[in-house]
Amino acid sequence: MTALDRPVPHRHAEMRRLPFPVVDEIARHCLQDEEPETVHIEVHLPGRVDPERLTRAFTEALGRHPRILMREAPGPWYRRRYTWELTAGPDLPVVSVPEPGPDALERARRRALAEAPPLDASPPVRLEVVRDPERPDGCVLFLVINHTALDGPACLRVLATAAELYGGRDNAPAAPPVRADEAVPPVDMPGGLARPAHVAPGRSPEPRPGNGMLVAELPVPKRPKDAPYTVNDQLMVATALMIAHWNRERGRAPRPMRITMPVDDRPRDASMPIGNGTRLVEVPFAAAELGEDRIRDLLRTTSLRTRALKALDRPQLGHGAALLTAPVLPVGVRAALTRGLRRAAGPWTSTTLLSNIGRVPYALDFGDAGRAEAVWFSAPARLPRGLTVTTASTAGRLHLALRWSRTLLGPADGARLRDLFERYLHATETDEGVGP
Repeated sequence: MTALDRPVPHRHAEMRRLPFPVVDEIARHCLQDEEPETVHIEVHLPGRVDPERLTRAFTEALGRHPRILMREAPGPWYRRRYTWELTAGPDLPVVSVPEPGPDALERARRRALAEAPPLDASPPVRLEVVRDPERPDGCVLFLVINHTALDGPACLRVLATAAELYGGRDNAPAAPPVRADEAVPPVDMPGGLARPAHVAPGRSPEPRPGNGMLVAELPVPKRPKDAPYTVNDQLMVATALMIAHWNRERGRAPRPMRITMPVDDRPRDASMPIGNGTRLVEVPFAAAELGEDRIRDLLRTTSLRTRALKALDRPQLGHGAALLTAPVLPVGVRAALTRGLRRAAGPWTSTTLLSNIGRVPYALDFGDAGRAEAVWFSAPARLPRGLTVTTASTAGRLHLALRWSRTLLGPADGARLRDLFERYLHATETDEGVGP
């Protein structure tokens, strides 16, 4: 009997309903049909997978992580809680094969940004097998996630299980990098209550709502072996300098910045809790720190701040979100209150979000279809931020996704931001600063 033939008991099938956690409820309150909150994961394989075999493997993987098999339970507007209803299996087909063609990859990316899996059908994800027109012998897996229910690292864990079931090869996570356990010294956190800079509108925004995206492959930035900062700090500095340069080009006065950074403390093995499991911290930058001739100092300062923020013990979205989701008022009333507060707080929303997955911890080895050669992630980019930066590294390469609100930026703007990001990321590798 093969791994795909063995029945897997649904260990938590008796837990029929679960109240929405804080992150899920806040996201549910703020849903917009015209700008869906999706996370997209794009996995490039050198060979082709068999769709039927992949369907069996992915379906069993869902059963091995039963928390993903859920849908929103119906209820009246005046109920006190939104509730997830756990299911014994998928409500809809979980794997599809779109029509091939020269633009199949771009069409799949557009669907990933524009069409969220429904919340009322289990599971709130879909997996597409797309022919790569540039690699006739290969394929691309598109895992699209409704971010109200789940995040990218959790669904990547499920996909790693599916790869192991499909290929019969070990997809255990690699050990995370070990960092010396040092006390975090007191560190200055500038900004306070100052309104942070936001990304200036581009020259080619599109009139219709929704998200646009650009993906790029770059070298993983080098750093000295004994450097006090990490690659994540280099990415943070490159993001801040990219936006500062972009805003200067558009005549904006220098302003302090805050960059939201997800922190994920979950284990990466099969015991990983499935859901929205990251907590958000905001890394501050003073306007005077964002000079192109002070990159080395900025890297050290950023390192101290990110370490201090990661060490904080705080709720996922802060204490205010926990109060907003207390089941005192009906969800319909809390939803209206949350949306109103979100609009009012728009000017104080962080500048952007940088989500660095880091080195993809799984081989994503699909047997005869091969190991993942590239993995891209992207996170939603609704205004007032209007831009998110997501990175992951695979096979020694950095995979960058810039995603933006189309009413703020357009494709040419995305290309300019990519060039600036690459320029400043390279500048973090050297002591010479930024070249012309």
